[in-house]
Amino acid sequence: MAEKIRCRVAEIQEHGERVYSLILEPESPAPDFAAGQCLNLALDEYLPGAAWPESRSFSIASAPEERSRLRITYAVKGHFSTRMEAELNPDSPVWVDMPYGEFIINPETDVCLLAGGTGVAAFTAFLAGLPAAYPRQVHLFYGAKRPSQLIYRPLVQAAAQRCPGLQVRYFAEQDWDGSDCLHGRIEPGIVFRSIPDPLALTYYLAGPPEMVQALTMGLIGRGVDAGKIVAEAWE
Repeated sequence: MAEKIRCRVAEIQEHGERVYSLILEPESPAPDFAAGQCLNLALDEYLPGAAWPESRSFSIASAPEERSRLRITYAVKGHFSTRMEAELNPDSPVWVDMPYGEFIINPETDVCLLAGGTGVAAFTAFLAGLPAAYPRQVHLFYGAKRPSQLIYRPLVQAAAQRCPGLQVRYFAEQDWDGSDCLHGRIEPGIVFRSIPDPLALTYYLAGPPEMVQALTMGLIGRGVDAGKIVAEAWE
């Protein structure tokens, strides 16, 4: 059951290009949540029994075991995130309403995760908890505008070293340096060429709406059943 909890901004991490991560410390331990769920963040004071203030949903990037420190990542793109950038400082009070959402990866099937920019935060809790003996294949395609904006690459690399069933491909649209990043965007054709049996997987998509829509249509156009595509689009 969702709970409304007052939190303190414990840390603000600036990643460049107006992308930030917030570490939130709840006044009491957050309720249980599953990897892939989200929280609603409100900047204004909430009075119990009153209307919930203006808020926005964010994937909970931290692991379910970390109920005393919640992590979210966001890019400044609209009115609410502009307020966050301007108004939040360490020790700022905020409110969260959580958990919500059913963007939870099915452990009974091989999966392909397609993440664009800060959309990868929808997968980080799952990846951080992947055991070495995870019995399913996990393919992650993780893209950003620049290699420096692949901010969760250390977490992803640690998961890949621990879990042989996780296969990762990185993409960067600009400032490509010839490293382990492929140059360009995540495209359905690249996905299909990289996976032995692409029609057998369940696909999870998280990122900007235009990316999610384009990939969804591209996958369906290549024969993927629409029922095997789960999408989470963030402005």
